[in-house]
Amino acid sequence: MTVAFTHCALQAADLDRSIAFYARYCCMTIVKEHGEGPKRVVWLASPGADMHFVLVLLGGGRPRQRDAGDMTHYGFGVATRQDVDRIAAQAKTDGCLLWEPFEYAPPTGYLCGVLDPTGYVVEFSYGQPLGPHADNA
Repeated sequence: MTVAFTHCALQAADLDRSIAFYARYCCMTIVKEHGEGPKRVVWLASPGADMHFVLVLLGGGRPRQRDAGDMTHYGFGVATRQDVDRIAAQAKTDGCLLWEPFEYAPPTGYLCGVLDPTGYVVEFSYGQPLGPHADNA
């Protein structure tokens, strides 16, 4: 049996703000969309990845409340340490930086954490042995 991780679906408190966030920070675009109003659903994908993995955003969600020490997150790999620094600087300007850039022991690498408009934590990392940038680590 072959099982493949194809998508992650998250409720979004403000779907349009979330779409704009993932476009700005993750270079994701809408690849499928259906429904209207609070039942609107969008599929977002990284360039060239729409047949492998999508982030599904479901309209009508509520803001997420995190408990202190909650490390729940999902991650995006970037090509360079400077990309992590650039994203962190932008997130600081936008008021959504959660974790300042920090170097962790392998395999975690260099990363920062950013809050999306609903309150989900998005990690941006360099140096992890995953994804298309793994050979650059």
